[in-house]
Amino acid sequence: MNQSFYIEVSCQQKNHEGERICGDVFLSERIKEENRIIAVLSDGMGHGVKANILATLTATMALNFTKEHKDFNTIAEVIMNTLPVCSLRQISYSTFTIIDIEIDGKVSILEYDNPQTTIYRGNKKYEPEWKCIILDSKENRGKELKSCTFYPEKGDRIIFSSDGIAQSGLGSKRFPFGWGNDNLTEFIMESLRKEPFISARKLAKKVINVAVSNDNYHSKDDTSCASIYFREPRKLLLVTGPPYEKIKDIELAMAVHRFEGKKILCGATTAEVVARELGLEIRDSFEFSDPDLPPLSFINGINLVTEGILTLSKVSRILQEHDNNFDLGRGPADQIIDLILKSDEISIIIGTRINIAHQDPTLPVELEIRRTVVKRIARILEEKFLKEVKTQFI
Repeated sequence: MNQSFYIEVSCQQKNHEGERICGDVFLSERIKEENRIIAVLSDGMGHGVKANILATLTATMALNFTKEHKDFNTIAEVIMNTLPVCSLRQISYSTFTIIDIEIDGKVSILEYDNPQTTIYRGNKKYEPEWKCIILDSKENRGKELKSCTFYPEKGDRIIFSSDGIAQSGLGSKRFPFGWGNDNLTEFIMESLRKEPFISARKLAKKVINVAVSNDNYHSKDDTSCASIYFREPRKLLLVTGPPYEKIKDIELAMAVHRFEGKKILCGATTAEVVARELGLEIRDSFEFSDPDLPPLSFINGINLVTEGILTLSKVSRILQEHDNNFDLGRGPADQIIDLILKSDEISIIIGTRINIAHQDPTLPVELEIRRTVVKRIARILEEKFLKEVKTQFI
């Protein structure tokens, strides 16, 4: 993967009206050892549980075969052979789009029956050379897939969706044949003209909102829009706990001072160390925006100052539950998550000083809890949100 930019991946979805489960399935994975990201979107026929099961089967196979560096023909044949076929229409019960971003920056795209993936360079549509793959096995003879490869540049975007987007508004006076790919492309280019640095998540959300409004806010199909954005990384530093040796207090404070990006301090002692060493003042607030947690404090040059282990434990819980429909509150944990989700490269410094208040210093309970919680947060951020996380003990 080209290290000069960060790759932001997001998928926003809206279920078919009246369904509790989405018949489109989006999966993504960062393969750390290979510096590679794979994203898959599958649309199961119909909607509800049956569609979701078929789409999950398809997306999981597509992701796993792509991880194993199988060639596109092989991936297509295996998936098509596995999927049941509709007896009436003789078509597969689910579609798929696979985006494989490899270590050298090359992007490979394979799609079957989903609306064509579009790529944007600046605010203009970029056209790589698409190839048609026609399967020739006995079971799948004549079935067509499309593929392309290209080398991305900073600022490039990839947009792929289920047909709930293109077919939104179908039968309406305004869009008798549906919103269509051309209107979608024009909308994205106009959005990029207005907001050149719009996040992948926000752009996908805007597309979903238009599609839902096209259907008069009663979605007639599962609707998914996935967005990938190659951009400058946004950096965040989270510090919790004072250093093991007091002599290292200045080292911790200077790490905070020199960091270029957003900064969060979790823990009263941590904040006191940084403020003291940098000659800054801590201002306490008494506004309880979350009844479970102590209020925020403020230090000039620091984006967020919160209590320590209780707040981090709540951050961990919220991250585990978080999905596209999750609304963050105004509390300290919610504000930490908001900053985290808007960042790409997250550095965490964990101080290892033992609290002398503990009766048995060989069993630093608070330290172990802090370590465990921070490790859990780091794992969720890497696996669920595809963030790049570095942890350091001091």
